[in-house]
Amino acid sequence: MTSPGNAAYAGDVFDIGIGEIMILAVLGLLVFGPERLPKAAADAVRMLKQVRGMAANARQDLADSAGIDMSETVEAVRSFGDLHPRKLAAGIFSDDTEAPTGSSAQGSAQKPATASQPPRPAFDPDAT
Repeated sequence: MTSPGNAAYAGDVFDIGIGEIMILAVLGLLVFGPERLPKAAADAVRMLKQVRGMAANARQDLADSAGIDMSETVEAVRSFGDLHPRKLAAGIFSDDTEAPTGSSAQGSAQKPATASQPPRPAFDPDAT
């Protein structure tokens, strides 16, 4: 049984562009010929589906035999994505800080942003 998250994983593994697809198509045409190429492609797709099914069954069997709840494990692994350096840096350097409340905010030297001023970027692109 597959989850929606597995679709992104397949895209990460088979990260090929249109140029590579064209090269594979021409190579397949040369190897199999125009008569046998459609049958060979259908056989390859069928075999890929079988391999994916076997991998999913093996993963489920291992999880069942070990007594692991895969939903908790998957959520724990996805939570590591929050610790990616780019996400951490974006959170630290973002300009989404709230203005202080109370009487001290009235004496603040900062001017409020107006509609005529463009928003400031979160970082200086010229500094990097």
